[in-house]
Amino acid sequence: MGSIDGEIPAVWFLISSIGFIILSFIQYRNTGKSFNTIFLSIMAVIFLASYLILLTK
Repeated sequence: MGSIDGEIPAVWFLISSIGFIILSFIQYRNTGKSFNTIFLSIMAVIFLASYLILLTK
């Protein structure tokens, strides 16, 4: 079991970003351009940017 030291591994941001991309694609196919689709897309961009920032730091 890994240690719990309060640090979040960068790969979790990538996994979350991919999940938000898949969810936004499914949401877009079902309802078109809606508030929920835009929200999921923004979350995907934020998590992907967080992953890239953690990689460069």
